[in-house]
Amino acid sequence: MSTTFLVISDQRSQRQNSEDHPSNNTREIAAMASPIPHAVLIPEPAQGHVTPLLQLAKILHHRGFHITFVNSEYNHRRFLRSRGPTSLDGVAGFRFEAIPDGLPSSEDDDVTQDIPQLCLSQAKHSVAPFRELLLRLNSASGSPPVSCVVADGVMTFAQRVAEEMGIPAVVFWTTSACGFMAYLHFAELIKRGYVPLKDESYLTNGYLETPISWIPSMPGIRLKDFPSFIRTTDPNDIMLNFDGNEAQNARTARALILNTFDELEHTVIQALNSIFPNLYTIGPLPLFISQQTTNNSSISSNLWKEDLSCLQWLDKQEACSVLYVNFGSITVVTGDQLREFAWGLKNSGFPFLWIMRPDLVRGEEKAAVNEVLEGVEETGRGKVARWCVQEEVLGHRAVGGFLTHCGWNSTLESICGGVGMICWPFFAEQQTNCRYVCGEWGMGAEIEGDLKRDKVEGIVREVMEGEKGKEIRVRAREWKERARRAVAIGGSSFEGLERLVSFLRNGCT
Repeated sequence: MSTTFLVISDQRSQRQNSEDHPSNNTREIAAMASPIPHAVLIPEPAQGHVTPLLQLAKILHHRGFHITFVNSEYNHRRFLRSRGPTSLDGVAGFRFEAIPDGLPSSEDDDVTQDIPQLCLSQAKHSVAPFRELLLRLNSASGSPPVSCVVADGVMTFAQRVAEEMGIPAVVFWTTSACGFMAYLHFAELIKRGYVPLKDESYLTNGYLETPISWIPSMPGIRLKDFPSFIRTTDPNDIMLNFDGNEAQNARTARALILNTFDELEHTVIQALNSIFPNLYTIGPLPLFISQQTTNNSSISSNLWKEDLSCLQWLDKQEACSVLYVNFGSITVVTGDQLREFAWGLKNSGFPFLWIMRPDLVRGEEKAAVNEVLEGVEETGRGKVARWCVQEEVLGHRAVGGFLTHCGWNSTLESICGGVGMICWPFFAEQQTNCRYVCGEWGMGAEIEGDLKRDKVEGIVREVMEGEKGKEIRVRAREWKERARRAVAIGGSSFEGLERLVSFLRNGCT
């Protein structure tokens, strides 16, 4: 069945008559009568959120669900540019839709939007379009009525709209379990007076080293290990309040989904189980995707076009010799930081593959990096590209280390590849992930303090050839095997996914 793309405009009014708003009972009966469950998935429109939501959508589609995947109009246009004009045609039983985010048009429409403003705008302007979309999907011929909504954990307006319409909704927090637990305690940090900070000196005077001893599942955690949004002096800070509130909103969802596995975050998952009785840990999702043989394999989540020459270049390198460098989809560095990284990488003597997306340094990128990297590609010792298929890169025999921002998708993909990490967290729960990668799981080393080229060079050498690097590689390989066991038949994530599929099929009951 061919699929279509439907744009819901801001101007459409909310119709209130009985024809457009059948009773909750009518909707539930219609959904139960359909032999095919219909799941609507809606991610926060940023790469790190789109990727795991689309992975789950493909898994559910493989399990017999009809899927509607809801992008923002902005990201829809980016997908068309990066994937091609037919990229969102979908396959039988898998369709893409889009709704507006309410932000004004951008002059540069191939970058990640301003996250705080995006969060606020969607919560206000995407509500009516999403409701209108669900109404249209339920009245559309040729597809089953919507039986459930899977909303991104920071898109709980979608959860609320669905439940108001009698459609059961679950939330998918795309963070680590430890990251989510940290957000869940934002309110308590505020209540106890830890945040907001008294003044900006608290960022550098050692205050962030303060241990927090009253979260039993996270012993030894310090303020600096919490998501970066606590590092504010403003009690009205957008992200401090927004993410903290969204975490609390998860308590009202029919279920909570996390892309992790029990052995990796056992203590935190146990604690979350006592708060969320319907908790499903189903990660790492990339391993489930790799096991599938299905007609939806052509559906990709990348918002930038991949440079396939990365893999060709890696093919020419020696085993475990290359340092892969990628700071994800949101991190923005200064020209000075870029120079320090570039000189450190060059001076380390190791080959490196550096993914440098167009907006990594705004306005300064070429001037900052050309002075160091000019001619490096010609020598064969370095490769710079705009974007890549990261799972394939991390699974390549030539990659021996990963310099990363510690985003959760990157962390999981590094685990799946059995690759040790050099961690330079940028924002959000990347700080929390870094603490666990380096302190709990033993598969990484952190670049701490001021960023200097000598420090970069030293830690690259340490991880790629030093004794600590050997220990990190051993631990990385161990976690790779544990992840594989988790998704194998009978594993914790395999069982979690089976329970989730059953839960969604049965109307989230």
